[in-house]
Amino acid sequence: QVQLVESGGGLVQPGGSLRVACAASGFAFSSSGMSWYRQAPGKERELVAVINTFGHSTYYADSVKGRFTISRDNAKNTMYLQMNSLKPEDTAVYYCSGGNGWGQGTQVTVSS
Repeated sequence: QVQLVESGGGLVQPGGSLRVACAASGFAFSSSGMSWYRQAPGKERELVAVINTFGHSTYYADSVKGRFTISRDNAKNTMYLQMNSLKPEDTAVYYCSGGNGWGQGTQVTVSS
């Protein structure tokens, strides 16, 4: 059974940083591409970043390029999203996806 558990969300001031994590189990994590999505209130879920199996190839949405970094630790079955220079418009529930499953999401709020 695929399980994805996000953690690390919270409240941060504009310009601040936050790292969210996604712990995976129930599938071959090291053989799976992984993704981060986010959904803001009243908006559709959008793709934020993608990482391939060994972390050699990544993709970022234009809105986060240069500020966010996706990474993974296959030994720990965990994926990360380092978020720097956060803006109020980054406020959303952040979800990880992989192995044909979804996590429950973690809330990130950027506000002064």
